[in-house]
Amino acid sequence: MIIQRLKYQGIHALLLSVLLAGIYYYTLQDPDLVSGSLLTLPTWQWLVLALLVPVLHQVYVVVCWRLELYGKKLTQWLGDHAFPIYKRWFTILILARPVTLVALAISNKQTLSLDPILALILSAVLVIPAAYLFYSVKRYFGFDRAFGIDHFEPVKYRNIPLVKKGIFKYTDNGMYTFGFLILYLPALLWLSKAALLVAVFQHLYIWIHHFCTEKPDMKVIYGF
Repeated sequence: MIIQRLKYQGIHALLLSVLLAGIYYYTLQDPDLVSGSLLTLPTWQWLVLALLVPVLHQVYVVVCWRLELYGKKLTQWLGDHAFPIYKRWFTILILARPVTLVALAISNKQTLSLDPILALILSAVLVIPAAYLFYSVKRYFGFDRAFGIDHFEPVKYRNIPLVKKGIFKYTDNGMYTFGFLILYLPALLWLSKAALLVAVFQHLYIWIHHFCTEKPDMKVIYGF
């Protein structure tokens, strides 16, 4: 059981370490990445916070998903409140991602060499697929399923087919492909190098979550 819960998490930790080491290297090479301040806090502290939040979020999800999928531990401890409590903290952490990213972008504004008009155009382009993704989740997928309720009720969801409507008609993983595009907006709107770096980190890191946690779990829940 312990081996199942930890499956691929060594690779997760290794790849996360590589990403963080890469960010540390780039911050040493480019002083613009840590220039500025906001609310008396220097940019480097906002950078650390903006990195810490997604790491906490994804580690939280791994722990909750694996404890519940292999042994129903959260349900044993919390009963019928297991999923609502998990979802509440999930919501707090996922909302903290853009909040800390906006703060970082404001702290580090005007460090990205990009024409402001072009930045606005790129922002509008990114919003379109991201908005369609959130519409598709609400209309066809359901937010509870996006939160991972199938880990709490695997028997119920095992025979429910994958969604093939809305944006999911074109990709099996619209949330990670298109939903995370929204995280690039702070960097573009405030022209922040540090916010752009963290947005790229978050987009890469969610795919580590996909391959090291979500995809193996789907094999257990859905059989593929």
